[in-house]
Amino acid sequence: MKIGILGCGAMAETFAGTLRQMEEVECRAAASRTLGRAQEFAQKYGFEKAYGSYEELCGDPEIELIYIATPHSSHYENMELCIRHKKPVLCEKAFTVNADEAERIQALSEQENVFTAEAIWTRYMPSRHMIQEIIDSGVVGNISALTANLSYPITHKERIMRPELAGGALLDIGVYGLNFALMHFGTDIDRIESSVQMTDTGVDAMESITIFFRNGRMAVLTHDIYGRSDRKGIFYGEKGYIIVENINNPQSISVYDTADRLIRRTEVPEQISGYEYEVLECMEAVRAGERESRSMPLADSITVMKIMDQLRGQWGLVYPKEQVK
Repeated sequence: MKIGILGCGAMAETFAGTLRQMEEVECRAAASRTLGRAQEFAQKYGFEKAYGSYEELCGDPEIELIYIATPHSSHYENMELCIRHKKPVLCEKAFTVNADEAERIQALSEQENVFTAEAIWTRYMPSRHMIQEIIDSGVVGNISALTANLSYPITHKERIMRPELAGGALLDIGVYGLNFALMHFGTDIDRIESSVQMTDTGVDAMESITIFFRNGRMAVLTHDIYGRSDRKGIFYGEKGYIIVENINNPQSISVYDTADRLIRRTEVPEQISGYEYEVLECMEAVRAGERESRSMPLADSITVMKIMDQLRGQWGLVYPKEQVK
């Protein structure tokens, strides 16, 4: 399948590096706001074409799927452009700035009958099903809670610190903690409580989120843009606990009993980078004429956006783009 990349930043570099190692993919074109940057990117990663505008990329008749790698604040406009040009879209997380934008994208996707999906890679990885199989096996008995953390020192990144780019911890890394909890505990939520520390620029820097589910389970998530955490996800059961190493790209799943003895360890299969799984699933869906991903349907993307809207409402965090509207 011939794939185009919209935006040539750091995320696009990792994605392109993956594509060039996939036999099923042809790197068709890359687009940036400046032609020079697009040409440099295309040459480095082996793309046939380079475009100095996103409109030109969408107008390329050869492209069968476009990956969007721009800041969160631009996702809605970029997806709208692609969908109106009838180009299937795989858009980087967070899907949009808020749930209203996500719902409008869903409606436009339905109207134009164009495939659209969020590229949150952990939803597509084999590790997702491996973790769930261990939970469902009952090896640690009834699970009452999970904790998950994801923190990186990323204050040097402009898109993290600037409100006009929809910055902050939540939309960039908090989205992984939320998806981790929802993938394994579901979406039947009773209430959500949180606490936050803001940056001087007005975005969220550190947060603790507690989700109470109607079945009695609880998920406690923490995110931070100042320090590096162990990134573990832990499920607490009556017969022991399960530790997932790195919720952002699981490497192994270990099961311990109540005496802290390791009773089972499962390694995740080797991969190119982890991005290949979302590419392969989206390619299959596009070829089958489907409009959504099985692993990350638009309804799930909207649910996550609604939760993040609720959290930002608790914190009083409104992005400039939303204030203008």
